Amino acid sequence: MSQFYKLKIKEVIRETAAAVSLVFDIPTNLQSEFTFVAGQYITLKATINGEEVRRAYSLCSSPKSNIVKVAVKAVENGTFSVYANEKLKSGDELEVSKPEGKFLLHPEANKNYIGFVAGSGITPVLSMVKSVLESDDSASFTLVYGNKSINDTIFYKELNELKENYTSQFNLSYVFSRENVEGSVFGRIDKAHVNYFIKNIYKEIKFDKAFLCGPEEMINTASETLAENGFAEDAVLFELFTSSIDEEAASQVKDGQTEVTILLDDETTTFTMPQDTDILSESLRNNVDAPYSCQGGVCSSCIAKVTEGKAVMVKNQILTDAELEEGFILTCQAHPTTSKITVDFDDV
Repeated sequence: MSQFYKLKIKEVIRETAAAVSLVFDIPTNLQSEFTFVAGQYITLKATINGEEVRRAYSLCSSPKSNIVKVAVKAVENGTFSVYANEKLKSGDELEVSKPEGKFLLHPEANKNYIGFVAGSGITPVLSMVKSVLESDDSASFTLVYGNKSINDTIFYKELNELKENYTSQFNLSYVFSRENVEGSVFGRIDKAHVNYFIKNIYKEIKFDKAFLCGPEEMINTASETLAENGFAEDAVLFELFTSSIDEEAASQVKDGQTEVTILLDDETTTFTMPQDTDILSESLRNNVDAPYSCQGGVCSSCIAKVTEGKAVMVKNQILTDAELEEGFILTCQAHPTTSKITVDFDDV
């Protein structure tokens, strides 16, 4: 189960007209709980209009900085994102989980990394950039960052300062879709752009790993293009904003009932649920304090293992084939397909 700690907001920084950074004050006795690896996220919990809301946000600070900082971009009709941008201020308290996640970069000497990101996808990758630049002067990071315009670009000033301070280690290229800027590329990050940077601008660099973060279409296109350019499958890591529905899996969801047994913190809870709803939602309705963050199938907070019965996931861009073979599921996307199912949150 995710453990939350009440933390005060030390600073709210306006990054763009639609995005803020939140810097948390970490008490000395919790410093060890909030050490993290570049690419990890934390879950923020708040009560908004009488309803508990949880959202996962990637850490954008350097792991060596002892700073816990996330960026929140307001989205249309977004409950927490709008609240963070319009209401939160220094001194406010939020409940915050320990860092977690599988989108990780462990810097190594003499390695060259490249990132293709769009919009707020910069947040985990900025942490990765800083981690590489601070680790060893033989390592490098090349960043291709897409936005509508300069004014929409989160961390524009900070990135440019990093470029000035780490000229030989950090390559920075912008792609703008609604503004022509000297020295940048116009459009959205697509196959032609990925080829342009790999085969032309940065053709002298042999990249060891690529990190992708942003919309699903961009990630799919970039992944396919990198594979065509010789990148091994395990050398391309990604994190999505949102994930699309697997129509074939969705067609397997039925209208029946399932008896569900949940094992969490060595306690067992059993209830009956309709198969056309997901296991996480029904667990929460039955007072099971199951771990979760995004509820959108793009993080791994709600992962559990099916030890009896079967379930189908309507979204999955997180779990590997090997993990699926072992019985792991994202409970927020999993629908039971058998009359009985046992789900173990402890065996993760």
